[in-house]
Amino acid sequence: MKIFNKKARFEYELTPEKIEAGISLKGVEAKSVREGRGDLSQSHVRVLGNEIFLINANIPATGIQKYEPTRMRKLLLHRNEILSLVTKMKQRGLQIVPTLMYNKGHLIKLQLTLGKPKRKFEKN
Repeated sequence: MKIFNKKARFEYELTPEKIEAGISLKGVEAKSVREGRGDLSQSHVRVLGNEIFLINANIPATGIQKYEPTRMRKLLLHRNEILSLVTKMKQRGLQIVPTLMYNKGHLIKLQLTLGKPKRKFEKN
């Protein structure tokens, strides 16, 4: 199972640097991702304090009444990986883009790539 962010290459000029991050999900969300249901096209990554969060990723769940499919989810990275990402973002003017969500054994992983936003005339 792989869920691609199809808008990432259109919106950003991606660098070859990729980082694999774990993602904190509820049980029904993990089941939905394993079934291939999920959308990363509107999602982005934000650094709050010393933690990184995935925002606006749509992971629908069935069988729950009060559930928000686009809630903020914490990404699981080591402190030195977060520090390296933040320094690269500030030095080069890049953003962290979620490009791929996949399972690795029984774990759900998210591939993060650094990218520079394209200007309006560069998007073809």
